[in-house]
Amino acid sequence: MTPFDWPIWALIVFAYVILQRLAELAYANANTRRLLAEGGREHGAKHYPLFIILHGGWLAAIALFAAPTPAPDMLLLNIFIASQTFRFWTLASIGRWWTTRIISAPHFPRVRRGPYRFIKHPNYALVVLEIAVLPLLLGAPAMAITFSILNAALLWWRIRIENAVLTERGSTT
Repeated sequence: MTPFDWPIWALIVFAYVILQRLAELAYANANTRRLLAEGGREHGAKHYPLFIILHGGWLAAIALFAAPTPAPDMLLLNIFIASQTFRFWTLASIGRWWTTRIISAPHFPRVRRGPYRFIKHPNYALVVLEIAVLPLLLGAPAMAITFSILNAALLWWRIRIENAVLTERGSTT
């Protein structure tokens, strides 16, 4: 089954995710350039291309192997919709500091508002959820398992780097 054979609800969800990811990359790249210009330094750059490959591969695998049902599983669809609400709250809370890279400097404050008051890495929690839920929603359970395992390995590497870097930041916003 190709995306051309998918029911309209599945096409809308998948197209939304692709457009949302592209918009986030544009926002992240603008923030990255500005933070670097403000004295920030990138940390852990070696693992960044692996995230691009992982997320691109995740979307490609879903497009190639998903087989959505005519009607969505409403529980999974509602979990997905709730995750997007959490995404907007997370991005609004971190604002100008959000990037897809680890950019830091000792004079950059740590964000401790919104979900960052409760979870150290809310965006990573969200991505863990999305990497599992989207393929499940679109009928690709093997993709949910495979990419969840790969994502966990990369996040283990990245969070160790990010936690070390965040100790540089003292003040809060």
